Amino acid sequence: MSKPARSFPRPLSELLAPTLSGVLKTQGFASAEILSRWADIVGREIAASSEPLKINWPRPTGREEQPDPATLILRVEGPAALEIQHQSAVILERVNRFFGWQAIGRIALRQAPLRRRAAPARRPTLDPVAVAQVAETLPDIKDEPLREALGRLGAAIKRK
Repeated sequence: MSKPARSFPRPLSELLAPTLSGVLKTQGFASAEILSRWADIVGREIAASSEPLKINWPRPTGREEQPDPATLILRVEGPAALEIQHQSAVILERVNRFFGWQAIGRIALRQAPLRRRAAPARRPTLDPVAVAQVAETLPDIKDEPLREALGRLGAAIKRK
């Protein structure tokens, strides 16, 4: 008699990988990692005005020992295109360091608006009077930063 398979939560990336892999392969990406980690790879300043659009891999001719480097196509906002072009050597070096080999040899720019992600919701500010009132009702806590943190927590819970 066989044992039932263990039921445990699986990471979302594991479930979406088969679905996204076909779409990413048509754009030349071997994995979604370059897309999801773009800000970590090139830095926040460059990532704020650019995003990878596609990687064009050269067709193999069969006689080379090492394949020719690919072309990384970046979507860049219009005003930042000149700056990104000047930083292309830095971007090439960082992307190739991420891949671990000379994968990208050239960068091509496409000027278009970036797909902006929704800005993270800002935490609403708490009423200082409410925070102080909650902090006063706490039992004897000698650590003042802890008392203030618990006061903020209590005021946030009461507000909801």
